Amino acid sequence: MDPTRLFALQLLRAVCDQHRSLDEALLRLTGEARDRSAAHRLAATVLRRCGTLDAVLEPHLKRAPPDAVRLILRLGAAQLLLLGTPAHAAVGTSVELARSQKLAPFAGLVNAVLRRVAEAGPGVLDELDGPRLDTPAWLWASWGAEARAIATAHQTEAPLDLSLLPGVAIPKGGTALPTGSVRMPAGMRVQDVPGFMAGGMWVQDAAAALPAQLLAVKPGEAVADLCAAPGGKTAQLAATGARVFAVDSHAKRLVRLRENMARLKLEVEVVQADAMSWQPPCQLDAVLVDAPCSATGTIRRHPDLPHIKKLGDIAALAVGQDRLIAAAAAMLRPGGRMIYAVCSLQAEEGIMRAESAGLKVSPFGREEMAALPEAVTDEGFVRTRPWMMGGMDGFFCARFVKEG
Repeated sequence: MDPTRLFALQLLRAVCDQHRSLDEALLRLTGEARDRSAAHRLAATVLRRCGTLDAVLEPHLKRAPPDAVRLILRLGAAQLLLLGTPAHAAVGTSVELARSQKLAPFAGLVNAVLRRVAEAGPGVLDELDGPRLDTPAWLWASWGAEARAIATAHQTEAPLDLSLLPGVAIPKGGTALPTGSVRMPAGMRVQDVPGFMAGGMWVQDAAAALPAQLLAVKPGEAVADLCAAPGGKTAQLAATGARVFAVDSHAKRLVRLRENMARLKLEVEVVQADAMSWQPPCQLDAVLVDAPCSATGTIRRHPDLPHIKKLGDIAALAVGQDRLIAAAAAMLRPGGRMIYAVCSLQAEEGIMRAESAGLKVSPFGREEMAALPEAVTDEGFVRTRPWMMGGMDGFFCARFVKEG
């Protein structure tokens, strides 16, 4: 049995049947790194274009197949229509996959349906509204007039963006972005980036690098990064020469943060604590609140999210976001500043939280965001969208100053 297809099916079952994240499911796979990497890309393609694939398959199905068979059909169709896999390989491995999963009675169905899909060819996609089919109704409705542009941007695989320590050269094959990040081609493994293992750089979407930049930390300032793991923003803050407290409640995630700081040779004070109750040893000059959220702004790189998130999650997350903002404000000295950020496209987690915080907003000016002025809203917040700058995560950032 081809390990890539088998791993891809296991990943899809973890997401669609068990509602686990794709990254979590990938960590549980054991096997060759390249097989797991290829399986991840295949599974991500299926998850990204699930609605479209089902629309292609539906005319060839007289009745709904078992869930596992549908996943195998989606894998086969994705290879045929989206990944350019030769028909004999896509069909043959799908039939073999069905038999390996004790689904032999459905092997004939898999063979027949995928042969028809192969005969139709990729041209069949031109007749379908992919962005709409591939987006859950609740997300489409929540994005309003921007829904089509957002959903269209989600159809494209995300590139690999990096943040570099000061003085580190841009890796071969990388492109410097106007905001300071470095972009590598989509599909590139970070382990293959020249110089990565030696330190000096880390994976961080160009939008995710903005909150720490906008906090404008100075050497010697006392700063907290709340909900800090795995440490991308912590590294940005530490690189300024500030005294950084990296606060997170999850022990396993902090292990990864410590490993990242060690690789980058950065000094931070790691604190395992609930950010809502942690008391800093001194009043802080600045706090970065990268709050837990629905993460709908990261669907390009996490296409499993629409399959594991639901509308009801948003209200519960908003309660925690309000509490984090209040806790962070209490940590600041008078005149201290805070950035509240979420990698979410939902207004309930972004502008609605900022406007209900009861704190003094320090609006961003377009001159501060000269590299991406279109991201500054009329209210003085920063809102990135997935189509900006050739593709980036959707982020919301607000800046507050403590009065007193």
